[in-house]
Amino acid sequence: MSNRTIELSDRLYQYLLDVSLREPPLFKALREETAQMPARLMQISPEQGQFMALLVKLIGARRCIEVGVFTGYSSLAVASALPERGEIVACDVSEEYTAVARRYWKQAGVADRIRLRLGPATDTLQSLLDADEAGRFDFAFIDADKTNYDRYYELVLQLLRPGGLVAIDNVLWHGAVADPDDEDEDTMALRALNDKLHDDTRVDISMLPIGDGLTLARKRETDA
Repeated sequence: MSNRTIELSDRLYQYLLDVSLREPPLFKALREETAQMPARLMQISPEQGQFMALLVKLIGARRCIEVGVFTGYSSLAVASALPERGEIVACDVSEEYTAVARRYWKQAGVADRIRLRLGPATDTLQSLLDADEAGRFDFAFIDADKTNYDRYYELVLQLLRPGGLVAIDNVLWHGAVADPDDEDEDTMALRALNDKLHDDTRVDISMLPIGDGLTLARKRETDA
Protein backbone atom coordinates (compact mmCIF):
# COMPACT_ATOMS: atom_id res chain seq x y z
CA MET A 1 0.00 0.00 0.00
CA SER A 2 1.10 3.57 -0.59
CA ASN A 3 -0.38 6.97 0.11
CA ARG A 4 1.56 8.75 -2.64
CA THR A 5 2.50 8.17 -6.27
CA ILE A 6 5.41 5.81 -6.70
CA GLU A 7 8.65 7.09 -8.23
CA LEU A 8 9.64 5.32 -11.43
CA SER A 9 13.19 4.07 -11.77
CA ASP A 10 14.39 3.24 -15.29
CA ARG A 11 13.86 -0.45 -14.56
CA LEU A 12 10.33 0.07 -13.26
CA TYR A 13 9.45 2.35 -16.16
CA GLN A 14 10.62 -0.30 -18.60
CA TYR A 15 8.49 -2.86 -16.76
CA LEU A 16 5.49 -0.55 -17.10
CA LEU A 17 6.06 -0.41 -20.86
CA ASP A 18 6.66 -4.14 -21.14
CA VAL A 19 3.40 -5.14 -19.48
CA SER A 20 1.04 -2.34 -20.54
CA LEU A 21 2.10 -0.68 -23.80
CA ARG A 22 0.34 -1.96 -26.91
CA GLU A 23 2.12 0.15 -29.49
CA PRO A 24 1.50 -0.61 -33.19
CA PRO A 25 4.67 -0.92 -35.29
CA LEU A 26 3.80 2.24 -37.24
CA PHE A 27 3.56 4.25 -34.03
CA LYS A 28 6.97 2.95 -32.95
CA ALA A 29 8.44 3.83 -36.35
CA LEU A 30 7.21 7.40 -35.94
CA ARG A 31 8.77 7.61 -32.48
CA GLU A 32 12.07 6.27 -33.77
CA GLU A 33 12.14 8.72 -36.68
CA THR A 34 11.33 11.62 -34.37
CA ALA A 35 14.04 10.51 -31.93
CA GLN A 36 16.63 11.47 -34.55
CA MET A 37 15.44 15.10 -34.63
CA PRO A 38 16.96 17.94 -32.56
CA ALA A 39 13.51 18.73 -31.12
CA ARG A 40 12.80 15.09 -30.22
CA LEU A 41 11.88 15.93 -26.62
CA MET A 42 8.73 17.64 -27.88
CA GLN A 43 7.16 14.23 -28.58
CA ILE A 44 4.89 12.70 -25.97
CA SER A 45 5.69 9.34 -24.42
CA PRO A 46 4.04 6.26 -25.93
CA GLU A 47 2.15 5.38 -22.75
CA GLN A 48 0.67 8.89 -22.74
CA GLY A 49 -0.52 8.44 -26.31
CA GLN A 50 -2.15 5.15 -25.36
CA PHE A 51 -3.73 6.77 -22.31
CA MET A 52 -5.24 9.59 -24.35
CA ALA A 53 -6.60 7.12 -26.88
CA LEU A 54 -8.31 5.29 -24.01
CA LEU A 55 -9.78 8.57 -22.73
CA VAL A 56 -11.20 9.31 -26.17
CA LYS A 57 -12.90 5.91 -26.21
CA LEU A 58 -14.16 6.23 -22.64
CA ILE A 59 -15.93 9.55 -23.28
CA GLY A 60 -17.19 8.50 -26.71
CA ALA A 61 -15.42 11.40 -28.40
CA ARG A 62 -16.13 12.12 -32.05
CA ARG A 63 -14.82 15.65 -32.51
CA CYS A 64 -11.41 16.62 -31.15
CA ILE A 65 -8.99 19.53 -31.15
CA GLU A 66 -5.22 19.33 -30.97
CA VAL A 67 -3.11 22.41 -30.28
CA GLY A 68 0.43 21.48 -31.20
CA VAL A 69 0.98 18.59 -33.64
CA PHE A 70 4.77 18.28 -33.99
CA THR A 71 5.40 15.01 -35.89
CA GLY A 72 1.93 13.69 -35.17
CA TYR A 73 2.22 10.95 -32.54
CA SER A 74 -0.58 12.26 -30.33
CA SER A 75 -2.93 12.92 -33.23
CA LEU A 76 -2.13 9.49 -34.67
CA ALA A 77 -3.04 7.87 -31.33
CA VAL A 78 -6.25 9.88 -30.91
CA ALA A 79 -7.37 9.54 -34.54
CA SER A 80 -6.88 5.78 -34.40
CA ALA A 81 -9.21 5.66 -31.38
CA LEU A 82 -11.99 7.66 -33.01
CA PRO A 83 -15.08 6.04 -34.50
CA GLU A 84 -15.89 6.24 -38.18
CA ARG A 85 -16.49 9.87 -39.20
CA GLY A 86 -14.66 11.12 -36.13
CA GLU A 87 -12.36 14.08 -36.70
CA ILE A 88 -9.53 16.11 -35.23
CA VAL A 89 -8.88 19.77 -35.95
CA ALA A 90 -5.09 19.82 -35.61
CA CYS A 91 -3.36 23.18 -35.12
CA ASP A 92 0.32 23.83 -35.76
CA VAL A 93 2.64 26.37 -37.37
CA SER A 94 5.33 24.06 -38.77
CA GLU A 95 5.11 22.74 -42.30
CA GLU A 96 8.32 20.77 -41.77
CA TYR A 97 7.22 18.77 -38.73
CA THR A 98 3.64 18.25 -39.85
CA ALA A 99 4.87 16.88 -43.18
CA VAL A 100 6.22 13.94 -41.17
CA ALA A 101 2.88 13.68 -39.36
CA ARG A 102 0.89 13.62 -42.58
CA ARG A 103 3.03 10.83 -43.95
CA TYR A 104 2.26 8.62 -40.95
CA TRP A 105 -1.42 9.60 -40.84
CA LYS A 106 -1.70 8.43 -44.45
CA GLN A 107 0.10 5.14 -43.76
CA ALA A 108 -2.20 4.50 -40.78
CA GLY A 109 -5.31 5.21 -42.84
CA VAL A 110 -6.49 8.06 -40.59
CA ALA A 111 -5.58 11.09 -42.72
CA ASP A 112 -9.24 11.65 -43.58
CA ARG A 113 -10.01 12.10 -39.86
CA ILE A 114 -7.50 14.93 -39.34
CA ARG A 115 -8.00 18.50 -40.54
CA LEU A 116 -4.60 20.14 -40.30
CA ARG A 117 -4.73 23.92 -39.87
CA LEU A 118 -1.37 25.63 -40.30
CA GLY A 119 -1.14 29.01 -38.60
CA PRO A 120 -1.40 30.49 -35.11
CA ALA A 121 -3.66 28.23 -33.05
CA THR A 122 -5.38 31.20 -31.43
CA ASP A 123 -6.57 32.27 -34.89
CA THR A 124 -7.74 28.77 -35.76
CA LEU A 125 -9.62 28.33 -32.49
CA GLN A 126 -11.21 31.75 -32.78
CA SER A 127 -12.29 30.94 -36.34
CA LEU A 128 -14.07 27.85 -35.04
CA LEU A 129 -15.90 29.97 -32.48
CA ASP A 130 -16.80 32.48 -35.20
CA ALA A 131 -18.24 29.58 -37.20
CA ASP A 132 -20.64 28.73 -34.35
CA GLU A 133 -18.66 25.67 -33.26
CA ALA A 134 -18.85 26.53 -29.55
CA GLY A 135 -19.82 23.53 -27.45
CA ARG A 136 -19.45 21.08 -30.33
CA PHE A 137 -16.19 19.32 -29.47
CA ASP A 138 -15.65 16.41 -27.10
CA PHE A 139 -11.91 16.28 -26.43
CA ALA A 140 -8.92 18.60 -26.75
CA PHE A 141 -5.18 18.24 -26.24
CA ILE A 142 -2.96 21.27 -25.62
CA ASP A 143 0.77 20.80 -26.22
CA ALA A 144 2.28 23.89 -27.84
CA ASP A 145 4.07 27.11 -26.83
CA LYS A 146 3.70 27.43 -23.08
CA THR A 147 3.27 31.19 -22.87
CA ASN A 148 0.02 30.90 -24.81
CA TYR A 149 -1.38 27.97 -22.82
CA ASP A 150 -3.86 30.14 -20.95
CA ARG A 151 -5.23 31.62 -24.18
CA TYR A 152 -5.53 28.15 -25.73
CA TYR A 153 -7.30 26.88 -22.63
CA GLU A 154 -9.88 29.66 -22.62
CA LEU A 155 -10.68 29.21 -26.32
CA VAL A 156 -10.79 25.42 -26.09
CA LEU A 157 -13.07 25.54 -23.06
CA GLN A 158 -15.62 27.47 -25.12
CA LEU A 159 -15.40 24.92 -27.92
CA LEU A 160 -15.91 21.90 -25.64
CA ARG A 161 -19.36 20.59 -24.88
CA PRO A 162 -20.43 20.27 -21.24
CA GLY A 163 -18.78 17.05 -20.08
CA GLY A 164 -16.02 17.47 -22.65
CA LEU A 165 -12.40 16.92 -21.65
CA VAL A 166 -9.21 18.88 -22.23
CA ALA A 167 -5.78 17.33 -21.59
CA ILE A 168 -2.98 19.82 -20.95
CA ASP A 169 0.60 18.62 -21.38
CA ASN A 170 3.88 19.54 -19.64
CA VAL A 171 2.20 20.82 -16.49
CA LEU A 172 5.08 19.56 -14.30
CA TRP A 173 7.72 20.93 -16.71
CA HIS A 174 10.56 18.65 -15.63
CA GLY A 175 9.93 19.69 -12.03
CA ALA A 176 10.67 23.37 -12.67
CA VAL A 177 7.17 24.51 -11.68
CA ALA A 178 7.91 23.49 -8.09
CA ASP A 179 11.10 25.56 -7.94
CA PRO A 180 10.22 29.09 -6.73
CA ASP A 181 13.60 30.36 -7.94
CA ASP A 182 12.87 29.33 -11.55
CA GLU A 183 11.58 32.45 -13.28
CA ASP A 184 11.85 31.22 -16.85
CA GLU A 185 8.98 32.58 -18.96
CA ASP A 186 7.63 29.14 -19.84
CA THR A 187 7.88 27.94 -16.26
CA MET A 188 6.05 30.98 -14.96
CA ALA A 189 3.29 30.58 -17.56
CA LEU A 190 2.75 26.94 -16.63
CA ARG A 191 2.85 27.69 -12.92
CA ALA A 192 0.23 30.44 -13.35
CA LEU A 193 -2.04 28.14 -15.36
CA ASN A 194 -1.70 25.35 -12.78
CA ASP A 195 -2.74 27.78 -10.05
CA LYS A 196 -5.64 29.02 -12.16
CA LEU A 197 -6.89 25.51 -12.91
CA HIS A 198 -6.79 24.60 -9.24
CA ASP A 199 -9.39 27.29 -8.52
CA ASP A 200 -11.37 27.17 -11.79
CA THR A 201 -14.94 26.22 -10.86
CA ARG A 202 -15.85 25.70 -14.53
CA VAL A 203 -14.01 22.39 -14.59
CA ASP A 204 -13.25 19.23 -12.62
CA ILE A 205 -9.51 18.53 -12.65
CA SER A 206 -6.88 15.91 -12.02
CA MET A 207 -3.13 16.37 -12.52
CA LEU A 208 -1.33 13.15 -13.35
CA PRO A 209 2.41 12.42 -13.25
CA ILE A 210 2.42 10.82 -16.70
CA GLY A 211 5.02 11.98 -19.20
CA ASP A 212 5.97 15.53 -18.22
CA GLY A 213 2.74 15.97 -16.27
CA LEU A 214 -0.76 15.90 -17.72
CA THR A 215 -3.76 17.78 -16.34
CA LEU A 216 -7.24 16.59 -17.26
CA ALA A 217 -9.97 19.20 -17.01
CA ARG A 218 -13.60 18.18 -17.54
CA LYS A 219 -16.00 20.99 -18.42
CA ARG A 220 -18.82 21.00 -15.94
CA GLU A 221 -22.42 20.82 -17.00
CA THR A 222 -23.04 24.20 -15.39
CA ASP A 223 -20.73 26.68 -13.68
CA ALA A 224 -20.41 26.02 -9.95
